[in-house]
Amino acid sequence: QVQLVESGGGLVQPGGSLRLSCAASGSIFRINVMAWFRQAPGKERELVAQITRSGGTTYADSIKGRFTISRDYVKNTVYLQMNSLKPEDTAVYYCRSEHRSSWSAPYVELWGQGTLVNVSS
Repeated sequence: QVQLVESGGGLVQPGGSLRLSCAASGSIFRINVMAWFRQAPGKERELVAQITRSGGTTYADSIKGRFTISRDYVKNTVYLQMNSLKPEDTAVYYCRSEHRSSWSAPYVELWGQGTLVNVSS
């Protein structure tokens, strides 16, 4: 069974930085896309950033130039470096992966449990 374990959330002042990590473990043959989503209170979950197996990245307009997604292919881990944080970045951040357990298995989607980022003075 595959698990996604997130870490790195917490309370930070406006203008500060945080680095989120999401490690995938278990029966993994290959991971395709890894991504970060977030959900603020009363709002829908939205894509923050994603990175493909080949390293291609996509960012939400609201965080471009402030957040950077990266990936360690050996450790099956995705990171989100968040700089110049704003109060409107406050949300629960979720990791998502598309992976397969063997060369013949279909890709399946998996979500992490979420980690809270609170930007407040």
